[in-house]
Amino acid sequence: MLLVYTHIITPRLQYICHFIFNELMGLAHELTTDEGTFIQYEGIKINYSSKNFETAYQIAPVNLLFENSIITQQTNCFIYNSNKAFFKTSIGHFTFDVFAASFYLVSRYEEYLPHSKDKYGRYAHHNSLAFKEDFIHKPLVNIWVNDFIESLQQHYPALKPQLPSFQFKPTYDIDSAFCYKHKGFIRNIGGFIRQPSAERLRVLVGFQQDPFDCFDWLDGLHKANKLSPVYFFLVAEMNGLYDKNILPAKPAMQQLIKKHAAQYSIGIHPGWQSGDDKEMLFKEKKILEQIAEQAVKLSRQHYIRFNLPDGYCRLTEAGITADFSMGYGSINGFRASVASSFYWYNLQKEEVSLLRIHPFCFMETNSLYHQGFTPVQALAEMKQYHQTCKNVNGTFISIWHNHTLGTNKQFADWRELYQNFMGSI
Repeated sequence: MLLVYTHIITPRLQYICHFIFNELMGLAHELTTDEGTFIQYEGIKINYSSKNFETAYQIAPVNLLFENSIITQQTNCFIYNSNKAFFKTSIGHFTFDVFAASFYLVSRYEEYLPHSKDKYGRYAHHNSLAFKEDFIHKPLVNIWVNDFIESLQQHYPALKPQLPSFQFKPTYDIDSAFCYKHKGFIRNIGGFIRQPSAERLRVLVGFQQDPFDCFDWLDGLHKANKLSPVYFFLVAEMNGLYDKNILPAKPAMQQLIKKHAAQYSIGIHPGWQSGDDKEMLFKEKKILEQIAEQAVKLSRQHYIRFNLPDGYCRLTEAGITADFSMGYGSINGFRASVASSFYWYNLQKEEVSLLRIHPFCFMETNSLYHQGFTPVQALAEMKQYHQTCKNVNGTFISIWHNHTLGTNKQFADWRELYQNFMGSI
């Protein structure tokens, strides 16, 4: 067991120590404020204070983990072991306060501070320290922890961490299950008037498969690669500007949900209209549960639209225990600078929640619409993030949409891209 000395034990310190030691390093640990106990301990021990204990490994703390307020922090970055770091200290065996810096990023501390929002009302990625300091493409917390392990092992060669195994978890947002089928007479007539299409007619009369219907094709990819995907279904009861899926009352939509619920993990994809409406969120979750005939505990926000802490509070109140929204809907990268799942720490209440956050770092629509990548560039980017997560024993979570993986000619190269990626892992 690893023993950590601190002059005061706080919820913030307990949270980040559990995450770093228990989850990322696989080591049991305890915190103590008793100097005598710490001095007498003969095992691996860390002095997280400005006091001098001659033989113990020391990390000098900044104030962040001992505060209970949310104020602007001095995050002046410098280079440590070829990567960015902040909260530099002048004493100790480690160059910066890795506990406080990791907490700042994983808790999304900066998202609780005043900031600008993008046109969808989301936290704009250009506000983030990771974007400003150009480390958004790195799971910096995982990298720091690996550096910390190496430093700690120099002091305590007997240290043997139990690192987690790398995982790849493909996920899909079903915003629009079908392009033409099951949309009804009025929507199809309106669509045909706006954009006449022989393809629409061929699909509607049964001569051609709907171009968004890639579900059987995906099943084959998952089975061939022994993968366990997660599907998120949008089940808004009314269509709107951003909610365009087949309505959940349609038998075809219900059959699609039942089919996937029987063999994969599924979750709620809260509609745009329910993004700020708790009661509507509860109702959509209940609709999905009734169709799937199972409890729904997973979610991902439509358009990645949520704000802290209100967005996560609504999810926990609705009984959601795992959310996959931690990423940006405008750029690929690591929003929380970590490639591992973690429990959400509610800074407003200063407590650890039961909501498990599963961060993603790649979404094909970011590459396509926001970064302006060609399929070749996007494939290289996806492979890069896959390898980056693998290098730190993290989890690579990608997001794709069925409409980009179907047979629509507009996305033909993207379907091929995905098949190429799957064949390379």
